[in-house]
Amino acid sequence: MLTSFEELPRAVCAEPPRRVAVAAANDASVIAALKQASEENVAEPVFIGDRKRITACAFDLGWDLRDDQVLDFPDEIAAAREAVRQVRDGACDIVMKGLIHTDDFLRAVLDKESGLRSGAAMSHVFVMEVPAQKMLVFVTDAAMNIAPDLVRKAEIILNAVYLANVFGFERPTVAAVAAVELVNPAMPATLDAAALAKMSDRGQFPNCVVDGPFGFDNAVSLAAAQQKNISSPVAGRADILLVPDIEAGNMLVKCFSHLAGGRTAGVLVGASAPVVLTSRADSADAKFTSIATAVLMANMHRGGKLKIGRVHY
Repeated sequence: MLTSFEELPRAVCAEPPRRVAVAAANDASVIAALKQASEENVAEPVFIGDRKRITACAFDLGWDLRDDQVLDFPDEIAAAREAVRQVRDGACDIVMKGLIHTDDFLRAVLDKESGLRSGAAMSHVFVMEVPAQKMLVFVTDAAMNIAPDLVRKAEIILNAVYLANVFGFERPTVAAVAAVELVNPAMPATLDAAALAKMSDRGQFPNCVVDGPFGFDNAVSLAAAQQKNISSPVAGRADILLVPDIEAGNMLVKCFSHLAGGRTAGVLVGASAPVVLTSRADSADAKFTSIATAVLMANMHRGGKLKIGRVHY
């Protein structure tokens, strides 16, 4: 089981480097992340975007790119479509968002005819590294599904469980978090959390334990859970945090990153190939860890070792 991002390069370097198609790649932090990935034998890039800007940016970083590493698509939308096509046709293994709005990027990924739909629900998972406790925590969904209903939350859980399995968590604990840990009819997130917990009790989720509602504190802190007399195998031990909506999750992860200086990775799960989906404002380090996470996913997928589970109804 991986417990830090430092372990990621070693976990993937035994396999050949995966090829990453980057949409609208004219961004210094993206290029710096791929430079590190290339130097550490994690991944090789195919930069798709404005050739002049990409090569100039790489040159400033001390990287003399080969001609075949850059495809000239100055238009962002066209670049996103080409990046997805590269993966769909098997020329690349991973698609990555560059300097392009998330909705424009996702439009190419989600296109019914030319995108990367797999038949499964797609959702985003952030991975947060907590060095003080030598652990990784998965947060979902903070970047794609805006206000998921109960059915979509169940699917989102299993996508996150899949990614946790990729990292070696055999039976992850899932906390459905809300503002409070008590069921309150005036707070829909607590009702969904309670339903998901009962579904878990009835064996409707494979390879995980789901409970809730939890406040954020008693989901991640044993002391906080004990103070409120919460008895649960998930309380204070959550591997996965299911947030109630995109606003809660997005603010949680960005506070962790920008105020606490925490390291993160962000990927899309449920597509037919791994998708690196980070913020344009994220650091080169966050983009590197996201690439390495996607490579770990690609290695597992190519080997047929893991599959996303299904909710039992």
